[in-house]
This record gives sequence, structure tokens and C-alpha cells, in this order.
Amino acid sequence: MKDKNLLPDNNESTLEDLTDQANQIIESLENEKDLNNSVESYQKLLKLNNIIEKKFNKSFRSIGEETNKKVKEIIKKK
Repeated sequence: MKDKNLLPDNNESTLEDLTDQANQIIESLENEKDLNNSVESYQKLLKLNNIIEKKFNKSFRSIGEETNKKVKEIIKKK
């Protein structure tokens, strides 16, 4: 599944917004009695999960890089 298959506004949403959207879909899936009606929602949830995972990994790498920079600066000061 590619990110481009999602609505464009998902690429600019925060992790929190995307998580809220996923939680809403999960809630609606839990309340759905006819599984045939839930296929599209489930596919959207999978796509959202993929976007959330990529954004999380990007944030994680960014935090790691920032931490490494700060550690190197502290080491240089000693």
C-alpha cells in the first residue's frame, strides 16, 4: 500500500490526528454488524496504520539524530 493512495490531508496530519482517525475507524468497525460493509473501512485503517508507522519512524530517527548531536556537543565541551 502506498501513501499516495490516502487522502492528501493525511500527509500533513500529526501523529495524534492520524491516531484519532484510526481510533474512530476501529470504533465504527467494532459496532458494525455486517462484515461486508466494513471492508473499505478496514482497508483505510490499514493505510492509516502504514502512514502512522512511517511518521513514527521518521520522528524516532529525528530524535535520535538530535540526541547524537547534543551528545557530541557535550563531549566537545569537555
